[in-house]
Amino acid sequence: MLPAQRMLILAPHADDGELGAGGTIHKYASAAESVTYVAFSTCAQSLPDGLAPDTMEHECRAATARLGIPGDRLEFLDFRVRRFNERRQDILDEMIRLRREVRPTLVFAPNSVDVHQDHTVIHQEAMRAFKGTTLLGYELPWNSRHFDFDLVVGLSEADLEAKLAAISAYESQHFRPYVDREVQRGIAIYNGLKGGVPLAEAFEVLRWIDP
Repeated sequence: MLPAQRMLILAPHADDGELGAGGTIHKYASAAESVTYVAFSTCAQSLPDGLAPDTMEHECRAATARLGIPGDRLEFLDFRVRRFNERRQDILDEMIRLRREVRPTLVFAPNSVDVHQDHTVIHQEAMRAFKGTTLLGYELPWNSRHFDFDLVVGLSEADLEAKLAAISAYESQHFRPYVDREVQRGIAIYNGLKGGVPLAEAFEVLRWIDP
């Protein structure tokens, strides 16, 4: 069992948390004392033409509800997509605020080999902000040339279906190949092979605290 009393999911962009850890969030949400999801950007500048700037905010609300995250535990920040590097100190300050307010025992963040520029910033600042907290790096295979996993979390069919339902809520992103149901099921099957279980998500253990 993960130390999931107070879970904090750091999503550089609305949808990253679901893609990287949606099944695990669903698995532990009902038993956790609290689950807080923070999206650092709703990607208003990169949405397909014709969509309202708050499209991904509404999609994220629907998606996270399907994982069992209450609406009052969902927070949106307004960092400009692909420009996180210009606001590093502000991002770190937000994480320090979250550390103080949420007091998480388990934090999910992008892994150390994720090449997306915004994901890299969130990973690096999370390593600084949550030095005394268990920190897991989630996998987004399309952003990593390689991924060295340390932890495999087995998922039930219900966990995977909740993840797939959450991802499907992002209608604005349906043009991206990696949101396809069969692609996501294939990733879960592949990760399951790593741990000898039918379905799973894999994580990099960035820091493990056993108090």
